[in-house]
Amino acid sequence: SLKGVFYQRARLIHPEEDLLKGIHSDDRKHHIIINVGGIKYLLPWTTLDEFPLTRLGQLKFCNNFDDILNICDDYDVTCNEFFFDRNPGAFRTILTFLRVGKLRLLREMCALSFQEELLYWGIEEDNLDWCCKRRYLQKMEELTEINEREDDLLENETPGETVEETKFGLCMKKLQDMVERPQSGLPGKVFACLSVLFVTITAVNLSISTMPDLREEEERGECSQMCYNIFIVESVCVAWFSLEFLLRFIQAKSKFAFLRRPLTLIDIIAILPYYITLLVDTTSVGYKKPSSGSIYLDKVGLVLRILRALRILYVMRLARHSLGLQTLGLTARRCTREFGLLLLFLCVAIALFAPLLYVIENEMADSQEFTSIPACYWWAVITMTTVGYGDMVPRSIPGQVVALSSILSGILLMAFPVTSIFHTFSRSYIELKQEQERIMYR
Repeated sequence: SLKGVFYQRARLIHPEEDLLKGIHSDDRKHHIIINVGGIKYLLPWTTLDEFPLTRLGQLKFCNNFDDILNICDDYDVTCNEFFFDRNPGAFRTILTFLRVGKLRLLREMCALSFQEELLYWGIEEDNLDWCCKRRYLQKMEELTEINEREDDLLENETPGETVEETKFGLCMKKLQDMVERPQSGLPGKVFACLSVLFVTITAVNLSISTMPDLREEEERGECSQMCYNIFIVESVCVAWFSLEFLLRFIQAKSKFAFLRRPLTLIDIIAILPYYITLLVDTTSVGYKKPSSGSIYLDKVGLVLRILRALRILYVMRLARHSLGLQTLGLTARRCTREFGLLLLFLCVAIALFAPLLYVIENEMADSQEFTSIPACYWWAVITMTTVGYGDMVPRSIPGQVVALSSILSGILLMAFPVTSIFHTFSRSYIELKQEQERIMYR
């Protein structure tokens, strides 16, 4: 054949081509014409024999006119033409699959529309090539997340039975707008500003509490006026956060779903240490285990210091009111594969350069810095991910060459997944911004 095997399996019919003259009556028994949205294709029956479970493959098993119309939208008996009222652009991927048996996802095609086309033509998603399948599944996951957020939003906005008409229902609606939608009005904006203000005060208060003078007072068991003022400020902030948590819990329709949210778990982990510290301080005053000496009190003090350090999680509450932080969290969740690849690359490179540098420095420079391979692991980590601390420096020329190689490798390995992560961040930001605009529009 002059046109090749792909042309024989399926070819495009130009509009000026006369079908009745180009195809003999005997040939019509062996060929069919597929008209998709006005674009016609000529296919031999042998092409469709390889795909009997698809919509086109089922045409061969039709015995009457009604069976044909159950599969296609119209049928012309004179030229054996089957008409399908579908998107002709999307059918190009189906035609490629019929020709060469490879299913590809076009970049300009919506993943949801592509899924609908596959369902209509009876082609399974497993036929997608691996290069397109990963992108298709990623798009479908993003669409699923968007639909879930839309469903949650509609569920919160749809009026309930007769409860919404009562004063209690109106109060709950206003409370929900105030704590969950800062753009809903002045109460929501004031509530969000107060929440951000108290988070800022908590971060500053935590920083001041770590000053050397205050730490010495804590170790001596004393409490000056400054220490007392810090405790008062912290108590006021925790009281506000507790009130905010209760208001969010009250207005939530599904309490269990509310408690499972990541930001809710962060709130609980950030608030509980304050009350646990108060409880431990109250029960441990004047109490000492008889047979343990000061070991018990040392452990209690360590637990208290760890719990107080957890107050830094209050900063994560800013994600409720910051679109950038929400985008960062969504990107981190969607790019777990890229972060895993980055970690794998770094581990392989570290496992290569660290022992190599250890051998070179101990054999040629008799270095006292690279005492073991685990110490070289630390050097490799800070060299490949940063500019290095300078606490461990190779002295020999071969060691410096290895160091230069590790630096260049670190730059390249860190740059490999950046493009994919950046595109995911950009898409996530656009999705969240559009969702925020839809909420403001409603």
